[in-house]
Amino acid sequence: MYHPNAMTEIMTPEGARSYLHYLLTLGIRREQSFAPLAAAFIRENDLDALGLLADEQLNLLLAAAQAFAPEPRRYSTKLDFLKRAQALLPQTRLAGTAVEAQVAQELQKTSYELSRYHEAIRVNRSTTEEQEHIIIESVAPEYFTDIAQKRAAASYQDLYHLTPEARRAQNYTGPAQQFEPENTVVHKEFEGACGPFMNARTHAFHVLLPFDLKLSRSPEDPLETGVRIFYGKPGYSFPLRYQMGQITSDRDGTVVDIPVDDPNLIYISASKVKEPEFRYDGPAPNNAPPELGFPLTVLQHLGSLGHYIQVSCNLKVWFDASRVAVLIQGTPELLDIGLTGASGLMTRTYGLGTTDDYEHVTDEPWQEGLSYNYVNLHLALRPGIDSATIPFNTPIFTLFPVLSRQAVRFEDSTTASERIAKGLQANQGKS
Repeated sequence: MYHPNAMTEIMTPEGARSYLHYLLTLGIRREQSFAPLAAAFIRENDLDALGLLADEQLNLLLAAAQAFAPEPRRYSTKLDFLKRAQALLPQTRLAGTAVEAQVAQELQKTSYELSRYHEAIRVNRSTTEEQEHIIIESVAPEYFTDIAQKRAAASYQDLYHLTPEARRAQNYTGPAQQFEPENTVVHKEFEGACGPFMNARTHAFHVLLPFDLKLSRSPEDPLETGVRIFYGKPGYSFPLRYQMGQITSDRDGTVVDIPVDDPNLIYISASKVKEPEFRYDGPAPNNAPPELGFPLTVLQHLGSLGHYIQVSCNLKVWFDASRVAVLIQGTPELLDIGLTGASGLMTRTYGLGTTDDYEHVTDEPWQEGLSYNYVNLHLALRPGIDSATIPFNTPIFTLFPVLSRQAVRFEDSTTASERIAKGLQANQGKS
């Protein structure tokens, strides 16, 4: 049986030949671990310096090339192995034999399949339609549109990056897959290996905060800002405050007869700004120090929707509602923190009628014809979770541009076929 650490960092010629025989044995036994281990050995060592004969190197290269999964997207490394094998052939006992022609043929076939694959998946950029613009207005544009996006990308790369071993394992499928859950050499089914999974994180606009945000069912251990309190359950919510040892209404100060550990109470607090490049020039509530100015402003504008806490960071999105809508969605990673995030689809401007926030304060030329709305983050503690803290610079919500319902039509395949047939007939009649 193989051992994942069979190849040591410093390998002698004797050890290299022994390891080569071990690899070839895995190949003969058609072990799933052969190809990843062989690829690592070939890529991470100078086989000539290890004293391996040209025939030995050729056997290993051809065996590794044959083990690739029949997927052209994996063929870049296969091409490299075949080219190296072709260069070695004149130095081996197989020079001038049918093997030489077979390698050349396989090389040509692999190169053709790879080029066909690249051509098939190439995205043709439209030259007739102008790009849609989604414009972000905020009180800290440098952070939300630039720094936060870089921090989000770094966060996801760190969270879902694949190890070199996992990347190698993706190139191969075992001829007869076996149940080997402890065999780390063949582990390749990680979140970061899934294209759509990563695209949803790397090809979108993320909303982050430059400070920690804590939601808790207990008033104990708040962060630096102190707490805001909401009573919330499905269908009802109310802002409260804690003063003189009692829970009171945040509206008129009336004492509310509920204990501080009522399961429907949510305590929200924030830390000071922790992102060193964050800049905020707005007013700070109660003459707070600069590092607490923005967190206190966000807490001051907290709202609630049933058991959800509505976090507003004064982020405004403008878009052409006739062509595009904006999907705002809590990141899946919130579940790991102990939170859920609500989803929403912004299809046009909609507000509260006479609310000042929804009136045009300025009349910029770029606003002409665009709809707008505020991006609010709706967060709730998961059942059974008593406290959750979102670290600063953690992606909280994501904005996805989607086609407006007015711009698309859903139909079944039969209707589509009939529509296209009618169109073809109409074109033939014109000609």
